[in-house]
Amino acid sequence: MLKLRPNCECCDKDLPPQAIDAMICTFECTFCADCAENVLLGSCPNCGGNFSPRPIRPETLLAKYPASANRVLKTEGCTPKAA
Repeated sequence: MLKLRPNCECCDKDLPPQAIDAMICTFECTFCADCAENVLLGSCPNCGGNFSPRPIRPETLLAKYPASANRVLKTEGCTPKAA
């Protein structure tokens, strides 16, 4: 079950469960599309993997399976992971 993290790890932009600009890597690191494309150049700074659009959980299932409220922020800043 995806956690649906509430923010971009890079710029701290709010990414509610219905956000169409939320991007995730295979480990569910979460970034806004702008940071994923323009700051991180399509490469996760944590694992080096690529990004995919985060699926949107249907509103009817959010009550039973709520999004995470745990914000994650890279305090050291965001740069692409070296290959």
